[in-house]
Amino acid sequence: MDERDFYDEKDAKKPHSLTCPHCRQAGEYELSWLVRTKKKQLPGGRADDRDRAKFAKAQSYMLRRDDMVMCKNMRCRKRFEVAGVQSVAFLD
Repeated sequence: MDERDFYDEKDAKKPHSLTCPHCRQAGEYELSWLVRTKKKQLPGGRADDRDRAKFAKAQSYMLRRDDMVMCKNMRCRKRFEVAGVQSVAFLD
């Protein structure tokens, strides 16, 4: 089984406060995330012991999709790398 069979996937946008390194202006940016929530039970039929062990250890998490954002300052408008925000966040 593939790891993606253990999760339900959906897209989400979350606001984060970032500062442009070029013009030093702070702003709220919407970063897109891929949210993978663990299914309630293992999809049946084709799972073996290894798949059951992987499913038992699996937990829900979010993956950040945006690596670069564009500055909101109209005079700057330069793209900069998202720093200070984790690329993977586990959910409880």
